[in-house]
Amino acid sequence: MLVVAGATSTGGLAAFAMKRFFFNPTEIFEQTKQDKMKTETLEPKTNKSEINPRVVPEPEWLVARKDLLTREKELTRLRDEVSRHRRELPWVKVEKEYVFDGSNGRETLSDLFENRSQLIVYHFMFAPGWEEGCKSCSYLADHFDGANWHLPHRDVTFVVISRAPLSELEAYKKRMGWKFKWLSSYGNDFNFDYQVSATEEEKTKGKMFYNYRTDELIGDEMPGLSVFYKDENGDVSHTYSTYGRGLDILVGAYNFLDLVPNGRDEDLLDFTMDWVRRHDQY
Repeated sequence: MLVVAGATSTGGLAAFAMKRFFFNPTEIFEQTKQDKMKTETLEPKTNKSEINPRVVPEPEWLVARKDLLTREKELTRLRDEVSRHRRELPWVKVEKEYVFDGSNGRETLSDLFENRSQLIVYHFMFAPGWEEGCKSCSYLADHFDGANWHLPHRDVTFVVISRAPLSELEAYKKRMGWKFKWLSSYGNDFNFDYQVSATEEEKTKGKMFYNYRTDELIGDEMPGLSVFYKDENGDVSHTYSTYGRGLDILVGAYNFLDLVPNGRDEDLLDFTMDWVRRHDQY
């Protein structure tokens, strides 16, 4: 679905890593094989008895814990510094008008701000004709509503946008019990302009510009997040986009798993999110 390295999910995101980290590429092309996924279970591949390396007296544990605390504080300070640099990025004015289909009818990108100055858009992988949304994006989306109680009070509007027609999005949203605003970009260039959907030319060439590089085409739809700002004159600017493991910070469940002895426990899976199911399929 990502930024903070987990206990077992580490390293950068080349095309191969993207395949392993975020989704099973066959899911993109085989959306009709859902019945099998609903009954599928994973056999554990790790020996849990080997996880705890040693048990020590508490004073020795405290020395090791304080050493780790120093590293945690370094990471916190580094994260703050990276966030500051993110805020200092230059912006790009959005010249093109995008019109989306939503539950309130047709809305432009400017309309989506809802009288706030900052807008976050999650690019959810859901192409026209898919029977259901990407399961990894669904894993991330389970975290959105909780955050969305608070974001409006910090001048931030959050929405989700996908290329599938609105009727398909709303049916899946109802099934999953989500409340966030979900709009369809079906018929406009939004997904293509923000590099989360492959163009016909990219599909023909087998290469796609994604995560700021041109690489092997993994699938027609890819995950991402984009941020926009609207000034007092109503001008909209694109301030930031992130893809791949840049989305990791959105996954609260991973942050919990990073705290426990087994960590994310994904090393021996076929791809890191292989264990993830839509929450109504566990």
